[in-house]
Amino acid sequence: MRILICNDDGIEAQGLASLVNAVLGLSDDVWVVAPDGKRTAAGSSLTIARQLMMRRVKPNWYSCSGTPADCVVSAMTWLFADEPKPDLVLSGINDGRNVAEDIAYSGTLGIAREATFWGVPAIGFSRVKNPEFADGDDEWLGRLIASLWQSRADWATEGHWLSVNLPTALPAEIRQPRIGRDKIGRTAEVMESDGDRTVITVPRGRAHASGPGDENAAIDAGFVSINRLNWFGETRLDEGFLDGIPRWRQS
Repeated sequence: MRILICNDDGIEAQGLASLVNAVLGLSDDVWVVAPDGKRTAAGSSLTIARQLMMRRVKPNWYSCSGTPADCVVSAMTWLFADEPKPDLVLSGINDGRNVAEDIAYSGTLGIAREATFWGVPAIGFSRVKNPEFADGDDEWLGRLIASLWQSRADWATEGHWLSVNLPTALPAEIRQPRIGRDKIGRTAEVMESDGDRTVITVPRGRAHASGPGDENAAIDAGFVSINRLNWFGETRLDEGFLDGIPRWRQS
């Protein structure tokens, strides 16, 4: 079983090392491709027609100068070009939860999304800030991953992946909450202003809004949150919608 692990917090992130430790009991064919620095909120963006620097840091571990999704693409097109592709792609463990609008912005989930474009089952892992680490966390997570792998026929259909949010303390019970709303990028701070030139910064952070049954509510209550996501972006218009649009607008 070949496992590829990527992240968006960088090759030296603690969460990446924890995820690798978690799967060592599942496979001896584990590979890491991670950004050479933090790439928060990179989403699923790719570096096209520009150079990427791939650096081998130790056996089976590579850093990439690009985005989190670039790590998947570089693995598929270069690292495994003449070898079997991974059976499973894991991303994380992200330093902070990924909920609500993070589905679109998160580099962690962008990795999982990119993996599904290659037909590979994928799971993105995130954990709350400042968790209560315990010696058994990685072992428990390994058992969860093994269980999800065994049940992949139930969730790894085309274009789908899992988003797993871990609470403050493990082990924990599992819930499948609804996707909530917790807007990031809500404010702008003016750093400099000089005539027609203004420099602004959109600060980190969110309101941590929560509603009954959503991911934040589940995580804050101490549950592991698992959601199945997909990249099918079309919602078909009602039949007859185009009939009301003049033909010249349809050309």
